[in-house]
Amino acid sequence: MATAKKKTKVKQKKEQRNVFRGKRKESVARATISKGNGIVRVNSVRLDAIDNKYVRETISEPLYLAPEVASQVNIAVNVFGGGQMGQAQACRLAIAHALIGFSGDSALKQKMLLHDRSLIIEDFRRVEPKKYKGPKARARFQKSYR
Repeated sequence: MATAKKKTKVKQKKEQRNVFRGKRKESVARATISKGNGIVRVNSVRLDAIDNKYVRETISEPLYLAPEVASQVNIAVNVFGGGQMGQAQACRLAIAHALIGFSGDSALKQKMLLHDRSLIIEDFRRVEPKKYKGPKARARFQKSYR
C-alpha cells in the first residue's frame, strides 16, 4: 500500500483592516481602512468621480488635515440612508475616525478638534417624530369656525 502525503497549506497573513462608523441625521457611514496608496472610495466610486464639488470637498476635509496618514492608506466608505449632505457629513466623520484610529496619534485628534469639532464629535440631534394632532411634529391642524 502506498501512503498518502499530507498537503501542507501555507497560511497567508491577512491584511489588517479596521472599520469605523459615522452618523449624521438618518445617514450611517462605515469606513474600512487598510494600508495602501491613498485611494478613497465612497460606495465603490472613487472620490474624484463625485460630481458635486461641495460634497467632494466635505468628504475629503479630514484627508487635507492628515496628508501623511492619508497617503499611506486606502479607505472604502459604505454609506446609506438620509440625503446627500447627511451622507457626505457621515462619510467625513467616519473617515476622520478612521485616520485617527489607524495612526493612533493624539496630536492629529487635537488638530482636527481645533479645526472643526464636528469632525470628531457626532451630532446627536435627530428628527422629532410626528404627533397625531397635527401635520408635523409641533404644528397643529388649523381650526375654521365659519
